[in-house]
Amino acid sequence: MELKATNRYTIPGNLAVFLYLTMGLLAIGWFFTRWYFVYEATFTKHTHDMYKKLLISLVALLSIDFGVLFLLLWVGIYV
Repeated sequence: MELKATNRYTIPGNLAVFLYLTMGLLAIGWFFTRWYFVYEATFTKHTHDMYKKLLISLVALLSIDFGVLFLLLWVGIYV
């Protein structure tokens, strides 16, 4: 297969939207990460709630993961 015969891959959407998705999702993820660390540092034995910790960390994880995904797409690394 010749290199000239292949077409360049283009994304099926507007590339400018990926910047806003990246910044928004990373900001949400960083907010929940900070909230998790503050919650861990300030909880007492009587206010410990495992489900709240898991929910906060899950939201932070998913937001940062999708933020990094859109960052890679925005800079041209199509994963």
